[in-house]
Amino acid sequence: QVQLQESGPGLVKPSQTLSLTCTVSGGSITTNDFSWSWIRQPPGKGLEWMGVIAYDGNTYYSPSLGGRTSISRDTSKKQFSLQLSSVTPEDTAVYYCARGDTYYSGTYYPYWGQGTQVTVSS
Repeated sequence: QVQLQESGPGLVKPSQTLSLTCTVSGGSITTNDFSWSWIRQPPGKGLEWMGVIAYDGNTYYSPSLGGRTSISRDTSKKQFSLQLSSVTPEDTAVYYCARGDTYYSGTYYPYWGQGTQVTVSS
């Protein structure tokens, strides 16, 4: 059974870089059946897909974030990380990591971390 857990600071100052790590238990992040995504939910709003790293290390990001997103991985530690630069208070959200399972009909997310609250404030 797969488990994911987010970790990182809960408070970030404006203009700084938000950094989070997702640790995966069970399975492998290099298995080509799956990808690994970061998703966030601002207060009172819906889920926003931020980006993904595929099994081979290729990354794809939501253009709505203006190129501020970077996702990397450490396969030996079964971890993948998020860096969001130049943050503002609008980046305050609960941040989730999730496994993406892609089919012809679309991508589904059967496993999520519990989420971690990140507040951007001076």
